[in-house]
Amino acid sequence: MDKEVRLDCVYVPSRDIVARDIEGELIIVPLVSGIGDLEDELFTLNETGRAIWDRLDGKKKLSEIVSELCEEFEGDEKEIESDVLGLTNELLKRKIVVKTSTE
Repeated sequence: MDKEVRLDCVYVPSRDIVARDIEGELIIVPLVSGIGDLEDELFTLNETGRAIWDRLDGKKKLSEIVSELCEEFEGDEKEIESDVLGLTNELLKRKIVVKTSTE
């Protein structure tokens, strides 16, 4: 499987995790071993990460997510693109998200 995160690809949360909102913080918990980080099995997202996570729905390309976030937050497109690619890469590396076959 391609491990390079690309703007023209679609990503979705893995079926091997559970994500829960606990007191305003998104907590991601692996359901099987080998997901996440050995030192820290729980993974949490800040507000920016949460905005990206909420859009990783298996339907939108990362480029569409970047466009939505630019409109919502009126931020610098290159900075938002970097944040989206960086978080998605980290989540993919930890097997928290997977690339869908839809492109």
